[in-house]
Amino acid sequence: MKSNRIIVIAAAGLSIAMLGSCNIYKKYELPTEDSALAKAYGEAREQGVDSAAFGNLDWRTVFTDPTLQDLINQALENNVNLQNAKLNVDIANAQLKGAKLAYLPSVTIAPNGNISKMGDFDWTKTYQLPAQVSWEVDIFGKLLNSKRGAKEGVLKSQAFQQAARSQIIAAVANCYYAIAALESQLSLSRATAENWRQSVGVMRDLKLAGRVNEAAVVQSEAQYYGILANITDLEASLTRTNNTMSLLLNVMPQRWNINPDATLSAPAGLTGEIPMRQLAARPDVYAAERDLAVAYYSTNSARAAFYPGLNITASGGFTNLVGGLVTNPGKWFIDLAGSLVAPLFSRGANISRLEAAKAQQKMALNNFEYTLLSAAGEVSDAMMVYEKSVEKESQLKLQTEALTKSVDYTTILLRESSGTSYLEVLTAQASLLSSQMGEISCRQLQAQAVINLYQALGGGR
Repeated sequence: MKSNRIIVIAAAGLSIAMLGSCNIYKKYELPTEDSALAKAYGEAREQGVDSAAFGNLDWRTVFTDPTLQDLINQALENNVNLQNAKLNVDIANAQLKGAKLAYLPSVTIAPNGNISKMGDFDWTKTYQLPAQVSWEVDIFGKLLNSKRGAKEGVLKSQAFQQAARSQIIAAVANCYYAIAALESQLSLSRATAENWRQSVGVMRDLKLAGRVNEAAVVQSEAQYYGILANITDLEASLTRTNNTMSLLLNVMPQRWNINPDATLSAPAGLTGEIPMRQLAARPDVYAAERDLAVAYYSTNSARAAFYPGLNITASGGFTNLVGGLVTNPGKWFIDLAGSLVAPLFSRGANISRLEAAKAQQKMALNNFEYTLLSAAGEVSDAMMVYEKSVEKESQLKLQTEALTKSVDYTTILLRESSGTSYLEVLTAQASLLSSQMGEISCRQLQAQAVINLYQALGGGR
């Protein structure tokens, strides 16, 4: 009767504990009630992926230049950061496998032998060949939450792998058009330098003819040496950008043969709207949400620590030592045992761990919201830069046309009459070069904005 009462009491206590631990078994759900931003994200996720959206296009559809495609393929194959991202996926899968195997019993084998002698008695030889099986019964979700958290960890690592892929594609494309722009600016600067060298000769002739003074010669020389100095800067920038490209492709530094006229335009139909549906498909945003899920299951694991654990063990084997007696031959033996371990004096430590887990979960929610807002800001920035660079390029084209005429007119006037001064010629020449260099920079800025927009919308598939 007494034993039955104990069993009933234990069963009742276990039932009460299970009722109080219902939340431990609950699967992760996006906390839409606590965050309007998370709610909008969740609704967008439910709509599914828009395959026709700019960010969801295959990268080969966006970057059609064959040379650029070849470079991107090399980077995707060889880039160290992407290789490490793939290894992180392998690590996460291994951790998930370990979490699943924790459900299975553990088996240990510990054979041992002993030989002893007391006084004049013969040597006594004893041996044991035991095997033990231990199984933790997951009553209160400790192993369950660990496994669920590990699954989310795999999804998170996969999302980071896709984010790394997207970053590498964008980085190679940005490098490509940066090199093209620098090559174009170098070609223009060298041609301009040759023209200005000839202008120095013209100024010297005009001085001999008494048309200009020494100041005109000196200032024209200064302008010529200035562009030579600028060429030096451009060459240094080109070397650094080529080196960046080499690093992305995981090869030794080298000069990459890229067409200076390479350009990239945005696809038709782009608007200034920030589509939540595409933001929700961004790998870094998805990874941030998976991190939130991992934190949720960590909190559940901390809750599970308050409840008892049930362990079942079984041992058996072959031995010649039974009690204190040595038998020959040996005998087979088997033992079964079960234990219910409850945390009585670790409640304070468990409370502290739970509080820390809750704080980490809140932090994960904050990071998720920040990642989503940052993504929206990146899309807005990229759209603004593209629109303004298009406007600026059209204005610079008109400016270049006007300045080209100005250089022609002032040069003719200086040579044929005294109706203009050498300063007007020098100013027109410098302004023309600045406008031409600005046009090239604008084209690169447009390409960069398209690339950044593609990445900001989750592109890189």
